[in-house]
Amino acid sequence: MDCLAQREPVLKQIDLPHPYYFREMYLPQLTTGPSAAAWSPDSRSLVYSMAGSLWRQELGTNKAEQLTAGAGYDYQPDYSPDQRSVVFARYDHDAIELWSLDMRTGRTQKMTSGGAVNLEPRFSPDGKRLVFVSTSYKGHFHIFTGRFADGLLTDVQQLTSENISSLPRYYYSKVDHEISPVWTRDGTEILFISNRGHIHGTGGFWKIKAEPGAEPHEIHYEETNWKARPDFSPEGKRMVYASYLGQAWHQLWVMPAGGGDAFPISYGAFDNVNPRWSPDGSKIVFISNRNGNTSLWVQTIPGGEQIEVIASERKYLKPMGCISLSVVDLQNKPVAARAFITGAHGLAYAPDNAWMHADDSFDRSERSFETHYFDTMGTSDLTVPAGQVEVDVMRGFENHFEQRKVEVKAESKTQLTIALTPLVKQLDATSNWVSGDVHVHMNYAGTYRNTPAHLVEQAAAENLAMVENLIVNKEQRIPDIPYFSPQPDPASTSDHLLLHGQEFHTSYWGHLGLLNLTRNFILPEYAGYPNTAAASLYPANANVADMAHEQGALVGYVHPFDSYPDPVKDASLTAELPADVALGKVDYIEVLGFSDHKATAQVWYKLLNCGFRLPTAAGTDFMGNYASLRGPVGLNRVYAEVGAGPLKIAPWLAAIKAGRTFATNGPLLRFSLGGQGIGGEVRLDRKEEVKFSAEMNSIVPIEHLQIVCNGKVARELAMSGDRMSAHVNGSIQVEASGWCVLRAFSDKAEYPILDLYPYATTSPVYLSVAGVPLHNAVDAVYFVAWIDRLIAAARNNTSWNTEAEKQSVLSMLQQARVKYAKMAE
Repeated sequence: MDCLAQREPVLKQIDLPHPYYFREMYLPQLTTGPSAAAWSPDSRSLVYSMAGSLWRQELGTNKAEQLTAGAGYDYQPDYSPDQRSVVFARYDHDAIELWSLDMRTGRTQKMTSGGAVNLEPRFSPDGKRLVFVSTSYKGHFHIFTGRFADGLLTDVQQLTSENISSLPRYYYSKVDHEISPVWTRDGTEILFISNRGHIHGTGGFWKIKAEPGAEPHEIHYEETNWKARPDFSPEGKRMVYASYLGQAWHQLWVMPAGGGDAFPISYGAFDNVNPRWSPDGSKIVFISNRNGNTSLWVQTIPGGEQIEVIASERKYLKPMGCISLSVVDLQNKPVAARAFITGAHGLAYAPDNAWMHADDSFDRSERSFETHYFDTMGTSDLTVPAGQVEVDVMRGFENHFEQRKVEVKAESKTQLTIALTPLVKQLDATSNWVSGDVHVHMNYAGTYRNTPAHLVEQAAAENLAMVENLIVNKEQRIPDIPYFSPQPDPASTSDHLLLHGQEFHTSYWGHLGLLNLTRNFILPEYAGYPNTAAASLYPANANVADMAHEQGALVGYVHPFDSYPDPVKDASLTAELPADVALGKVDYIEVLGFSDHKATAQVWYKLLNCGFRLPTAAGTDFMGNYASLRGPVGLNRVYAEVGAGPLKIAPWLAAIKAGRTFATNGPLLRFSLGGQGIGGEVRLDRKEEVKFSAEMNSIVPIEHLQIVCNGKVARELAMSGDRMSAHVNGSIQVEASGWCVLRAFSDKAEYPILDLYPYATTSPVYLSVAGVPLHNAVDAVYFVAWIDRLIAAARNNTSWNTEAEKQSVLSMLQQARVKYAKMAE
């Protein structure tokens, strides 16, 4: 697709599946708080990364000195044993390269080149060698070593070989990875994390001789998730690392250096990660998200006292100024919004306490880095480099997108007020159309620690009324399970409702959204997970839907398709969607979601053509505690038409089930046909022309506005000169029973919509002509072939717990096949 060539993933040279996981959990991310720290050899000071630069701070003080201020973002420092050099990773020019910093002169030198992703540099105990992770070999994470002298790296060699596994991994590559290397204290071996021999997680703890041709051996296994990052104690007999063993959050654990029984040395319902043992052995420094944002802490060992290292005074390398930003409505009252602020070299800035978020993809012809943004509650102060600064502000899709350029003077404050203006009056607070995101994850093993109150603030910045937090597992843990409740969260307000539902996480059959479970969370949380007690394909999604419906929940298919499925050619097709729709198990589908909207719509149209009434909803799959994410919340949102009155969940869900919805990532739609609104039905005695009314308003230009009936474009509609609005009245000829939707889209991405391309669609208006049902044999044949694939795969699967499980699922699939086969006659 052309749009995919235009908007491409961050660090696209990494060849691993599901990049949104390793990008957030392993790659360094821009945060306003600290993200990684290293001790000085005398254990008196720290060098750490913060806000894209390196900083030095003496223990016991609140003063931090900036060490780097280059054209990129600097991360993951390590101090040389002689205290003369710091090595670090710099993200710039679509790569992460290793650099060195001379601590005497401040000079920086580039140590690697070639455009790979190079990470986690660590000095050997004698300071003469470095070990690091690189994707320079085939785009995979492997361990390399090199000789370090005078700030340069030579004699670089790959230490770990490429191994292709036959294990049935889903979230991880078939190529084994090796990450987080650290030298043993005698400098003869390297400890690292690898998933060799394991299906789930990032693997166990391995050691290898620090010499070419050596073979690694595993010393300890537990499920890890990119963040273990072990470090040895100074005497070399112990190691500290981050683990979530038996809990939902990472804490600090210690273990004998050769492997063995481990135990925690920190506790809490938050993450403590990236530990580093001080050279004198008395302290461990680490990063914590206990207060939401990242922060820097030091713990005594033995002892356990934890002290936060706070940089309340900062000495910058370059002249800096301040922006005081105010975002107001037409009544000049502060309103929450999303802000994008960039200075020289396209680098992003935010207030010291703000959560910085990064887009997951970007157009290289538009900018040097992916877009970064933060939420403001209406007023924000931030420090930026002196010079020209660009400030962009948006608040959902119902206000115009605002852009300003300001000149900031050194050592002075620049006041900037941005007044938001409504895009259309029809969608203001008095409207009966209520927006929501049906696919949100408040916490999902990300950089930050989210709370219901903060998630409501995130929704406020996007002018989003309803948030469905779908509680779900990440590997063995379920981070948000304590929040599960059938009632709206107490953090909800009169303008924003937060609900806690569930995503049933079966990658084999397809993921389900379960909205408004009224009794209990459904466990186990998944099926079809190889090498676990949930390896069986039972319960199938149809069974889960029955359990959810028994609780009064709505059931929907989420982020369905990244490409158009071809059941004739695709032998690996296992999505249960068409079977469940035929059996009446599905209440909605995310036509807009973390997938390709056009590909999903093609399948949706075929299901509608088989006579099924399936409304659209929309869900971002927003991971609310990520620094690098697909987002923000409400990037993909559904508007549902409800009656007058205060904000309540029941009428909103009822409107979704009834199909009184439109889904969008930007364009706002209105559509009626034959006097019926979205979700209605037009009954005709014969073929005839039917009047329609269509309206579109958008914060970005749109290339196509169309009425689609029975899967074909019935009318291309004219738009305004700027292609950002349209209001068209007309008529179309209705020849047969069926359905029509209004859709708006473009073929390429349009900033600030952080998605593949702008897209919006209404749910159908249904048409009945002379009482003859809709009939499309071609599409029915398509689904017969699809279900034949499901039946064949289920028969051949050997993971069933019992024959009864297998036969019950096969019977269910056969029932669905019979329905489509009758339509195909």
